[in-house]
Amino acid sequence: MKHIDEFRDGELARRLAQAIHAAVDPRRRYRFMEFCGGHTHAFSRYGLGDLLPSRIRMIHGPGCPVCVLPVGRVDQAIDMARAHRVTLCAYGDCLRVPASRRSSLLRARSEGADVRMVYSTQEALALARRRPEKPVVFFAVGFETTTPPTAVAIEQAAAEGLDNFSVLCCHVLTPAAITGILDTPEKPDLEGMIGPAHVSTVIGSAPYEFVPERYGKPLVIAGFEPLDMLQAILMLVRQVNAERAQVENEFTRAVCREGNRKAQALMEKIFTRRPSFEWRGLGSLPDSALRLKPEYARFDAELRHPTPYVPVFDHKACECAAVLRGAKEPRDCKAFSVACTPENPLGACMVSAEGACAAHYLYRRQ
Repeated sequence: MKHIDEFRDGELARRLAQAIHAAVDPRRRYRFMEFCGGHTHAFSRYGLGDLLPSRIRMIHGPGCPVCVLPVGRVDQAIDMARAHRVTLCAYGDCLRVPASRRSSLLRARSEGADVRMVYSTQEALALARRRPEKPVVFFAVGFETTTPPTAVAIEQAAAEGLDNFSVLCCHVLTPAAITGILDTPEKPDLEGMIGPAHVSTVIGSAPYEFVPERYGKPLVIAGFEPLDMLQAILMLVRQVNAERAQVENEFTRAVCREGNRKAQALMEKIFTRRPSFEWRGLGSLPDSALRLKPEYARFDAELRHPTPYVPVFDHKACECAAVLRGAKEPRDCKAFSVACTPENPLGACMVSAEGACAAHYLYRRQ
């Protein structure tokens, strides 16, 4: 398949690995963070760690949208479904994320709450059209990749007068998360970072330029295929060796500097930034998440169906927060693969399809 099979060529992968071995300075140690959970899974799935020299260490980042959602936001969604008797629509990964009181959206559904799994915002809109007497709330979670579809849904609801549709907006912003990682004292000492692919198709490469300018770290945007990741690692090694710090774009077949301006304009039309938003593992970060602008307030579920947000600590046996900061690896958690498994997760990192713990468990990344 075009742009997939040719990026999984085994012989080219071996050549790239040889180039990385040749480029590595034996006097240096290289610590690179793969920000995106999709990269974590690709790295584990294709066994890329076996191809890299021992002096390169890859560290997980917080780029899993379900993982960075704090427990209190899941509680808020559950309480909204129960107290206001709304139909709550959410993506599949959100349903099994552990909430407080040993609950989850899936358990709330089994106890009578009207919780629906949807594959897109359009399914939630269609449900609102079919049942105009029933309030429908879409639990909007994700980075900039999934934000434009939410904006489209709100624009459509406004045009159609779907007053029974609203959004519990928990969309978060990638540059703010990168800042949070680089500013936290508990992070590992990073030499560089692999930037996200899908997010970058929307926002472009320009928003990352503060990383080399402010922190002196190189960042390479990469696709999700094995050759993408190996090429990005080679580009990072070469930058570190040359003591350069720039934003480079390996994923040129999909990402440009300006990004998708149409999607950006739509997001700016519908959303404004929250002054502060709590992240799992990173604490409260300023200007790091979105909410609806006042002119679209009638589609804001937090205003339509007031449900307080109450911060909640993670399960005391779960190290998900430290894993998201890159301070620990999943195997450092005593509950990993013992008390915490995909069938019985204690934290979001074991639930999500992009979670680091799920990648380690599924592919035995050790």
